[in-house]
Amino acid sequence: MNTAAIEHLPRVEAGLHYLEPPAGKPHWLEFEPPAGVPRTTAVYREHTVAIRDVRPVASTLSLEREGFQLLTAPSSVRDFDDEESIRTRYYAETISLLEELTGASRVVVFDHTIRRRMPGATDRTTGIPRQPVPRVHNDYTVKSGPQRVRDLLGEEADTLLQKRFSVINVWRPIRGPVQDSPLAVSDARSVRDQDLVATDLIYPDRTGEVYYVKFNPEHKWFYAPAMRDDEIMLIKCYDSVDDGRARFVPHSAFVDPTTPAGAPPRESIELRTLVFYG
Repeated sequence: MNTAAIEHLPRVEAGLHYLEPPAGKPHWLEFEPPAGVPRTTAVYREHTVAIRDVRPVASTLSLEREGFQLLTAPSSVRDFDDEESIRTRYYAETISLLEELTGASRVVVFDHTIRRRMPGATDRTTGIPRQPVPRVHNDYTVKSGPQRVRDLLGEEADTLLQKRFSVINVWRPIRGPVQDSPLAVSDARSVRDQDLVATDLIYPDRTGEVYYVKFNPEHKWFYAPAMRDDEIMLIKCYDSVDDGRARFVPHSAFVDPTTPAGAPPRESIELRTLVFYG
């Protein structure tokens, strides 16, 4: 995508929730906190930004350059309530797709999350489905990307970490077209290192780390209106090589002002993968 092409894309004006500059390292509790204890020390403020329709330039996107891609990729899985089908057929489909697309020597699918938006619900509340994340974030950091390999692959990790790898999320609607709470992704080239704030995710048994993101008017935002269930968005959340290629792609759910009344709440699945090269 060049600047002229970006400026001519259709767009919506919508609010994204960015991190306010923190006094110290923020944290977020990934469990129900005790009474009187806040779940997070992070403070967010909404900023209105232009979110552009990426469909007219989808064929030009690159995981190496912008850090995200929109692809047509039908799945043989019809019931995403069937955990066995997800872990067998859908994982295998995704591995084959990423191997072919990236030339990877190995792809490991290590996690998946299904999100079903419930109006008024809060994520991580006991008894409700996982909710879309309405905050600008990136799932991995310089520290937590390699740590995920160590956590998952044990004795293999030291050898694997000597070569390039990336973390790629594979996002798909499971009830399309998505009109409610769509996904916005940023062009990695528009994000500065200074915009990314390492934040602890504190679980009962471990501490992870993500990037929350400070506002920068230079960020370039995109989405695919009315994404279908035969489409996927690939999002590069980490790359071990720091040579100018895309490394981190902040993303967020958002309220689309053009969503028609009565649109079904968003339902989606995201797979998280380790992609090894060489």
